[in-house]
Amino acid sequence: MSISSETRNAFPYLAIAACLAALAYALSFGSLGTADFTFVNETELQSIDPALVTGQPEGRVINALFEGLYREDPKTLEAISAIAKRHDLSDDQKTYTFHLRSGCRWSNGEPITAHDFHWSWRRFLHPETAAQYAYQLYYVKNAKQYNTALVEPGDRVEVELDDRPPHPSGQRQLFPRGTVRRGKLIAIKKPPVPQLADDISDDERAKAEAPWRKRWVYHVDLDGREHRFAKGDIQGATKCLHVLLDFSEVGVRVLDDHTLRAELENPTPYFPQLMAFYPLHLVNRACVEQYGAPAWTKAANIVTNGPYQLEFRRIRDRIRLVKNPHYWNADRVQIDTIDALAINSRLTALNMYLNGQVDWITVVPDSVVPIFKDRQDYSSEPYLTTYFYRINVTRDPCQDKLVRQALNAAIDKREICEAIMRAGQVPARSFVPPGMIGYESALCGQYDVDEARLLLTQAGFPGGRGLPTIEILFNTDESHRTIAEKIQNDWKKHLGIDVELKNQEWGVFIDAQRNLDYGICRAGWGADYADPNTFLDLFVTGGENNETGWGNRRYDELIQLAQSQIDPKERMRTLREAERILMDEQPIIPIYFYVSRNLVRPYVKGFFANSRDTHPLLNLSIDEDEKTIFFGK
Repeated sequence: MSISSETRNAFPYLAIAACLAALAYALSFGSLGTADFTFVNETELQSIDPALVTGQPEGRVINALFEGLYREDPKTLEAISAIAKRHDLSDDQKTYTFHLRSGCRWSNGEPITAHDFHWSWRRFLHPETAAQYAYQLYYVKNAKQYNTALVEPGDRVEVELDDRPPHPSGQRQLFPRGTVRRGKLIAIKKPPVPQLADDISDDERAKAEAPWRKRWVYHVDLDGREHRFAKGDIQGATKCLHVLLDFSEVGVRVLDDHTLRAELENPTPYFPQLMAFYPLHLVNRACVEQYGAPAWTKAANIVTNGPYQLEFRRIRDRIRLVKNPHYWNADRVQIDTIDALAINSRLTALNMYLNGQVDWITVVPDSVVPIFKDRQDYSSEPYLTTYFYRINVTRDPCQDKLVRQALNAAIDKREICEAIMRAGQVPARSFVPPGMIGYESALCGQYDVDEARLLLTQAGFPGGRGLPTIEILFNTDESHRTIAEKIQNDWKKHLGIDVELKNQEWGVFIDAQRNLDYGICRAGWGADYADPNTFLDLFVTGGENNETGWGNRRYDELIQLAQSQIDPKERMRTLREAERILMDEQPIIPIYFYVSRNLVRPYVKGFFANSRDTHPLLNLSIDEDEKTIFFGK
């Protein structure tokens, strides 16, 4: 019996269990009252700090709580005016001048100014913040140097001292953690290694000297006098936390309270679209500094600037959003209260929808898509997202490219799409999905069992002999497990490889992925803007969202080159060459391209299918007459 038919036959029993779970869920939290609009947001959120998350569930809530210069049009995904009413672009296409609308306020009533953007972006780029999306601002002049602490003699620098007392609340203090002093970097020198006893062993000596090989003393001119700073205790140097490029050297300027200028390294046609991306939304400086992290994001403390405010958050339950009366476009906000539910089980979510408890679920379970795909309230559209497996190339046996290629060639991706997913997903042989105008993807190897066996033999593991057990890590979800079981079966049947499956909750899974604490793990990546670069720049060496341990110098050079190319055709050729390297080296295995699978009530208006499956809560409204008729039947 195939996996798909087994799941389908089991559905009535699973549905009963899910229905009981949905009923228990409703009874447990009935005292909270009913929101005007309720949707299932899939999972518990890691955070609602725009700088610290990368997931779609977090993005839905953050886009409701916060706002940046622009927003996305819900139909076209073009950048439309938000806090910036317009921008000017210089003749060389490298300088954007944003004109902010007057009257924008924080949820505490205080005015929003260009200084808020300057501080928020500086915090976003500061190494202490550790924003995984920090590279999205590398288009700005010297932003990368600031974020990665790249400084050279002659640079203007800011030295952050290790002198600030603990935060009064006991919370972790965020940037800046100490007094900042500014000057000119004279030199970077290695400190002398402390004198060690003559009678210690070579191993003990190497262990004692190892930390000193990574230490440096920064000689800085402060007002005409040379000072020495070091990250750690070094005799003759003042202890500091960071030595960074002076942020005044980064291409972000406040011209006045309502004018912000961004100077870029190279022309970047999609920069306005990037300014609509949630990691670059504003955060309130006074709030962050007063409460520290993560306390500043608590409902009792948080100050926001989006169409909604945070009323409360119950872990493993829901986040309730209420209309923000201080939002500059408050008249457009049509729904007063919204509940975003944290429900991992898609069957439970489906039954809550069928029982009338929720108005929108973001994913219909794979096993029942054929039942729902012809319904009026089912919304499906191909969108720019790829389901793939990351491979930890630092672990045996996947350090060998031939092993990685063999694993890819032994997966029947078409069967995954047609027998498991069954919603129109397309098997993937590239990382960049189709639909990018002017771009032709480079392809990895196709499904070919004979080729897979040959590759594994060439790697020294004929018939899988001598190959250690491979682990597939995935987060809690019915479809992730089913796909992993299918791939486990393919690899065992075709290659003789033993595969262990490991399931983790979302937060633990994200940490494991980031720390390379896995062998192979499932992943999905959606376009942040409609350009191949939003996929390909993930895998530059050491990139925050790379999370494979892989790097390739030529690949890095091509991604960098594409950022400076003005001719669109030439730039697309460069990006394709980069993807060709990625698909040959295979630190990832692309599996399929997504289609959206939403169920949304017909009385919910402003919900549009689009190529990123993004549906801003700001744009939604409810036709109350239609809702009354709907539930009155």
